[in-house]
Amino acid sequence: MKRRDFGKALAGGVIGAGVADTVTPFSANAAPAPKKNTLMHVGGDYHYVAGGRGADITGKENLEFNVRHGVKHLTVQISKRSPEGAWDLDDMKRMKDNCDKYGVVLEAIRMDSEYIMLRKGPERDRMLESIMGNIQKASQVGVKVVTYHWTVIPIRRNGKVPGRGGATYEAFKLENNWKDLPVGKAGAVSSEDYWERITHFLQHVIPVCKEHDVRMAAHPYDPPGLPFGYQGAENWDSPSVFEGFKRYDAIVDSPYNGFQLCLGTTGEGLKKPLTEILPIVQYLGERGKILQIHMRNIRGGLHDFAEVYPDEGDMDFFKIMRILRDTQFAYSICADHMPSHPDDPGKLQAFAFGNGYIKALIHAVNSELQA
Repeated sequence: MKRRDFGKALAGGVIGAGVADTVTPFSANAAPAPKKNTLMHVGGDYHYVAGGRGADITGKENLEFNVRHGVKHLTVQISKRSPEGAWDLDDMKRMKDNCDKYGVVLEAIRMDSEYIMLRKGPERDRMLESIMGNIQKASQVGVKVVTYHWTVIPIRRNGKVPGRGGATYEAFKLENNWKDLPVGKAGAVSSEDYWERITHFLQHVIPVCKEHDVRMAAHPYDPPGLPFGYQGAENWDSPSVFEGFKRYDAIVDSPYNGFQLCLGTTGEGLKKPLTEILPIVQYLGERGKILQIHMRNIRGGLHDFAEVYPDEGDMDFFKIMRILRDTQFAYSICADHMPSHPDDPGKLQAFAFGNGYIKALIHAVNSELQA
């Protein structure tokens, strides 16, 4: 069987079986007929770097690893920066040149989260000036997206569970004594504090993004839905991650204010991830507010979950991929937080599997359509 025919059979047969009657059809009056999406693509990022700890993400070994596995779009972090967070433009140009040699698009940069830790004052003002300067620098090297993750307390995991083939899955279960946990280094941060900082950031930064054609993509706090006061924080995506997305989006209604939609993280904040994730993806996708996808699957949900391989969790990524296709999502889909195994240092095997899984999903949903 030819590859093209195999893809069509895969989409309409094994993978497609049982899902067509569960997806709401498009209304002829509400939206045009679905068409293939040739814009979305698999992406690589800082979660894995071939060459081991300290290796250059745009070095020969990592770029060749990505290209071998069909990844030609990259999200990087900038290691050379000033105490105020200003990125080194010469180093950014070096990274861009390295990517160009391998035909890899330097698509996005991950920004650190120091700003959200700061209260009103000159230190926060200096940090904000550096961020606005960094946006201009990103534009100078052709980067279209800056991703960021507002964390005033560390990402929470407090358990491990055994997985398939001897793998280990990271897990979290809300502690019975969570009120006794120590406050994070940022101190107590109320919901009002959090939203003031976010609002101040967006109102200053998004106009600069528009000027330089660089989009900001906010990652939800991981995990969402933590009770207010957990380690002193009242996170912006609690108690409802969906309402958090809507409120964040409404502060500055602009195509330059969007999200790095981590499917695993969002699912962690839902009681029924299988069904509750779909309207979130649809809502943000229809508005063009998804600027990058992290494809991570989980078992469980709100306050009790484990991170698993993308093909074995509670969420149906084929249904999600159909929404991304039909809303013409145009950016990277990145494998994310893959399980660990002693025989897989750096999780390179796991991420290679994740990248291939994403590419197969893209091929499958597009093979359902004629054009």
